[in-house]
Amino acid sequence: MIEQERIDEMIQTLKQDLPTLFEKDITYDIYSSDIFFKDPVNTFKWKFNYRIIFWTLRFHGKLFFTELFFDLHKVYPKDESTILAEWTVRGTLRVPWKARLFFNGTSTYSVNSEGLINNHLDTWDRPPGEILKQFFQRGES
Repeated sequence: MIEQERIDEMIQTLKQDLPTLFEKDITYDIYSSDIFFKDPVNTFKWKFNYRIIFWTLRFHGKLFFTELFFDLHKVYPKDESTILAEWTVRGTLRVPWKARLFFNGTSTYSVNSEGLINNHLDTWDRPPGEILKQFFQRGES
């Protein structure tokens, strides 16, 4: 059984890291070396790949967006070995028509018996194709 104190530490780390994930790197010591990640467009395993996805988010965020935000609404324990994070991604694309990106999501983190996150599953409030369509819509001037 995982100690509540450890879950609280991980929640604090997530609350600290997630709002700035497009600007700076996250803390990796709360994740297991064999972490499994899945969202609507990516599936992979291992901490090395997990680090790459966050580097890629920052790189593409700076390249393709004039502004990009990860608004963290809530992080809380679902049960003794699961943490949920509710969030919104929003931004303005670096295109002449200033397209806006906006979608909500939930991250579900599973904690193993060693007190490390070994599973991270993201769900989005709409399919990836619908999010991609936002890239071609005119934003506000």
